Amino acid sequence: MTERRRCLALDLGEVRIGVAISDSLALTAQPLQTIRRVGPRKDLQLIEELARARDVGTVIVGLPLQLSGEEGTGAAAAREFAGHLRRRLPGVAVELWDERLTTVEAERAMLSGNVRRAKRKKSVDALAAILILQGYLDSRGSAAGGGES
Repeated sequence: MTERRRCLALDLGEVRIGVAISDSLALTAQPLQTIRRVGPRKDLQLIEELARARDVGTVIVGLPLQLSGEEGTGAAAAREFAGHLRRRLPGVAVELWDERLTTVEAERAMLSGNVRRAKRKKSVDALAAILILQGYLDSRGSAAGGGES
């Protein structure tokens, strides 16, 4: 078996970017941080630094498709961001992942856990990134035949 490198997932919001990272075996997702957006150049630089510092082999960028499956302006922005990451991180795979409803699912989970509104606002992006990453990791494990125990 080849050595797996960590995966990093991004939930791109207009104000914040939620960031999640996998364990060293690339099996489980954990929150890493939430980045407050300051501008494309600085945002990309911070993500590049995170990826390099943590030996990331794959960056997954959430692709916000509409419920119909069609792409809107958010999807176009995600594709553009992913393209910039590919140029900044040679040797690192940058993939897009359908993130439909991850933010809604994250909100529901925090509401059911009675998380206060102010805390939800700060945490929803990181939780959405975890959901994106875990979905990606689970599908990859299933595709390899190793996802079930």
